[in-house]
Amino acid sequence: MNFSIVIPARYASTRFPGKPLVLLNGKTMLERVYTQCKQVGALQVVIATDDQRIFDHATGFCDHVIMTSDQHVSGTDRLQECAQLIGLDDNHILVNVQGDEPFIAKENISQVAQLLQNLPECGMATLYENIVKLEDFLNPNVVKVVCEHNQAQYFSRACIPFDRDAFLNGVQSLPAMGAKRHIGIYAYRKQALDLFVSFNQSNHEKTESLEQLRFLDNQIGIAIDLAKKASMPGIDTPDDVKWALDYLKNEKGD
Repeated sequence: MNFSIVIPARYASTRFPGKPLVLLNGKTMLERVYTQCKQVGALQVVIATDDQRIFDHATGFCDHVIMTSDQHVSGTDRLQECAQLIGLDDNHILVNVQGDEPFIAKENISQVAQLLQNLPECGMATLYENIVKLEDFLNPNVVKVVCEHNQAQYFSRACIPFDRDAFLNGVQSLPAMGAKRHIGIYAYRKQALDLFVSFNQSNHEKTESLEQLRFLDNQIGIAIDLAKKASMPGIDTPDDVKWALDYLKNEKGD
């Protein structure tokens, strides 16, 4: 199966400016993400940035770096511009791997691409993992998803599925039917990206602050499945660098 990987990498992060260039044991975070992606066997791995500093750095190890607009309101808009610039056809599949996930599992990248390939009625695919801690279920920063027959029905920061009886008695446990945490890795058909940027922000998207709801609100199906590998946290703040360095140290057995 032929698919492409695009790694969006911005310099102007609110919580951690310049984070794609932070060093993790001698390699930048962006280079580590790229190295993980190169192991997957994609047709091409492209880095898309809006900053000259990142562009100059990325060209030192990646032969396909693209400069995109700095006016995009979302990462999906940047991905669509990238797809246009590299001239992909409507049915080509792109996997979006964030530039702040240096430990992303290569198995999950392959899985999300294959999932979309297997469900041609969908325009997008993503993954989930089961929620095992009540505190995660109650946390609005943990995005929940409900799905049926390998298609997402809704994403929310709220507690879904809502177990009415459990909540009436005070929440002490997870819903009996289980709860799912959305993992932020996406595969798209190029045509679906073109449609996405043509739509206005939907009300659900604005309310939940979740871009993927624009697809569902415009009747574009989202394929979804349980991730083969447990997800690893991304690097969101300077404080996250310490655990990342500790992880690398433990991984090598130092």
